[in-house]
Amino acid sequence: MARVRYGARTEAEIAASREKSARLPDIWSTGVVAVWETDPEVVAAVLPPPLKPGDRPLVRANISTVDLPGYPLGAGSVAVAARHDGVEGWYPLVMPMTHERALTGGREVFGEPKKLGEVTVERDGLVVRAALARHGIAFVEVRGAVDRPLPLPEPATKTDFYFKFLPAVDGSGLESDPVLVHCTRNEKVRRLERVTGDVVLRESMFDPVADLPVRRLVEITIGEKTTDQKGRVVERVSARALLPYVHQRYDDPMQVLDGPPEGSV
Repeated sequence: MARVRYGARTEAEIAASREKSARLPDIWSTGVVAVWETDPEVVAAVLPPPLKPGDRPLVRANISTVDLPGYPLGAGSVAVAARHDGVEGWYPLVMPMTHERALTGGREVFGEPKKLGEVTVERDGLVVRAALARHGIAFVEVRGAVDRPLPLPEPATKTDFYFKFLPAVDGSGLESDPVLVHCTRNEKVRRLERVTGDVVLRESMFDPVADLPVRRLVEITIGEKTTDQKGRVVERVSARALLPYVHQRYDDPMQVLDGPPEGSV
């Protein structure tokens, strides 16, 4: 019988796949990063417990193209500075990706708030433009000109916070208590330049980052970096406490409450 590809894989095939994924080479991305200060009460409002605001009310937009073998990937995020149990990090609100493959691992393994979207990073001489767009709206756009090279930072470890959860089958909230994930990334930079420019936030009902206004622009940079990442569950959190925030994950805020279709059996 010809092999049925939906059939069970052998233990050897599973082990080979796991070994191959553990030996990925350095994958370099070219990206624009913009950091700004916003209103402290806004940062506090978007953080689910037990996350707390960081020392400064910072927002970070990261807009990158990634040199993946076989096809390019656009990847982005908008995150706010946060703290948990003495660890400083970032809490991403939205992470647009240009390919479905990039969504799966991040959402299902780590709980990342990834969505399909459009990611643009353009450079023409010294002129730079980067944008995150969904549903025809470029809800974040960074524009400017390269000012000067910057010293390369030392390799660093950075932390993102995610909540991993599943909506309940019967539409009554979440299937079980979510887990809080600390995702640590080891980052190396091989090129970094300062950009003089601005950040434009456009109104979008699906990606309302315009609610995080730019009160003071901290920095804009463009550079090349590579990262790896590892996640660990640090604690279980209350489903009741997280439920008011799960709309951050979905375009339709009522999606988490969907029950079975009428008349289904």
